[in-house]
Amino acid sequence: MKITFAPGPSKVYDGLPQYMQDAYQQGILSANHRSAVFMDLYQEVEQLMREKLHVPADFKLLFTSSATENWEIISQSIVQEASFHVYSGSFGKKWFDYAKHIVPATQGLKLDANEVIDVASLNVGHAYDVICLTQNETSNATQVRNEYLAAVAAKYPEKLIAVDTTSSMGGIALDWQYGDIWYASVQKCFGLPAGLGILLLSPRAIAKVKEKGESGRYNSLSFMLENAVNYQTHYTPNVFGIYLLKRVLQDMPEIQLVDQKIKERMRALEDCIANTTQMRMLITNEQARSSTVMGVTAKEDFIASIKKAAEKVGMQLGGGYGPLKATSFRIANFPAITDEEFNRLLDFLKNY
Repeated sequence: MKITFAPGPSKVYDGLPQYMQDAYQQGILSANHRSAVFMDLYQEVEQLMREKLHVPADFKLLFTSSATENWEIISQSIVQEASFHVYSGSFGKKWFDYAKHIVPATQGLKLDANEVIDVASLNVGHAYDVICLTQNETSNATQVRNEYLAAVAAKYPEKLIAVDTTSSMGGIALDWQYGDIWYASVQKCFGLPAGLGILLLSPRAIAKVKEKGESGRYNSLSFMLENAVNYQTHYTPNVFGIYLLKRVLQDMPEIQLVDQKIKERMRALEDCIANTTQMRMLITNEQARSSTVMGVTAKEDFIASIKKAAEKVGMQLGGGYGPLKATSFRIANFPAITDEEFNRLLDFLKNY
């Protein structure tokens, strides 16, 4: 079977076939989302998020269809004035575009991929009540490290901070105290099939939802929170996906251990690329470089040849994204990849 190192949908955990069989035998696939079975499942997943990812006890977990849906939810149900977006890549730009469509006063600051946020010179005026940050940008393999999130939160304590962790939640330790709205999808670091989004709200964010009072849409946060009080959802959810998330959380180590392993692997990948003659890191600034998605750049013909060579030995490298497609490839450094698979990748890359 081919091993995929694409950054999403990515490799699923090897335990998935057993999880799936257990879900069938336990009747999860037929569970009503108003039943005690589902309410217990919802409560278990929320508790596991606290135990394994160290999500604060007063944060509320909500389930959506995908990380992308959360772009719309945040603008329609939380933002009162306008949001201000800081981004460097394609997904951060898409979030900004969606938000601007809903709230035309939305503004943004585009960074170079190798640039970190200059918090001292960052100017987010009174017209913006939510700051939106793409913590991990899948398209160009960048990230906003915890210390920069902390600095933005310290400079603007009166504003809510929304954080896209689509390719990092479940893979690295996040400082939850520095954000109010966090979201992700399960097909990345959680090692699951696509089709389930995660949204986490702080008490400040929940208060803002109530203050705005937006309602009338199927995914209005007020409606979602009203149901979540009883560990129910506002619509028929992906119960199967939620059950699989529970199993992954049960089996994974605490996040500080996962974080350590992910960062050790990234250092090994960086050393490997540094010792090749034709490849170099797409992101040269270590402070801006992702821990969970590696971008590698080279000449166009080389990129095409190495991807074909990988396919021949049963490995799939992730393609470059957008304008970077022809001159780069991406490697998912996600927890579901086993040590054996990771070492196979290193051995393959060392030949170049």
